[in-house]
Amino acid sequence: MALLELRSVTSGYGRSVVLRDVSLDVKARELVALIGANGAGKSTLLNTIMGVVPLMGGAVAFDGRPLARIATPAIVRAGLVQVPERRQLFGTMTVEENLRMGAYVRERGEVSALLESQYALFPILRERRGQAAQTLSGGQQQMVAIARALMAKPKMLLLDEPSLGLAPLIVKQIFQVIRELNATEKLTVFLVEQNAYHALKLAHRSYVMVNGKITMSGTGKELLAREEIRAAYLEGGAH
Repeated sequence: MALLELRSVTSGYGRSVVLRDVSLDVKARELVALIGANGAGKSTLLNTIMGVVPLMGGAVAFDGRPLARIATPAIVRAGLVQVPERRQLFGTMTVEENLRMGAYVRERGEVSALLESQYALFPILRERRGQAAQTLSGGQQQMVAIARALMAKPKMLLLDEPSLGLAPLIVKQIFQVIRELNATEKLTVFLVEQNAYHALKLAHRSYVMVNGKITMSGTGKELLAREEIRAAYLEGGAH
């Protein structure tokens, strides 16, 4: 059974429909990617899953539970946590304060061990834990955003454009962390990403979104080999 399941999902903003009849699933322990050009509707999809964008039609279920009309905090408590696009940290708060904010759904006695696990995963954050988040580099801020989400001990992580605006070396480091979380920690990951090459190399399975619709799916290796994917996303086409 799928951990996350979308069936014929339609959603948008006001009268503007962005997603049309979207169906996909992510099984437990999978790393699944969604690629597509800027404006394709990828972020809207994640925000629909999290209850931020209203569902106009279809169904979203997580761990067998329908998510329609469930508030975002309750979705987080159920184990589904999003790392938002452009990180959205509390800039004037310290690194550690940001991380503690991610643990609001956990028991107080768990927080110290959760902090320690994040500092082990991202050693630079231990060094910077008393520093204001807004003074960090882009890569370090992305690490804080991922670590803050992990403080909730999620069953599944939704990642929205984690490579956005980062230098290639930092992108490689971030994707390596995502790989380790999935392979070693057995964390289920749904990755939304414009960087198609990295996403498809990383993912077990992938979906392609164009103009709010899923147009193609397959293993990462299969999609990397397809000529239309290479032309559109890997060889100077749409990004």
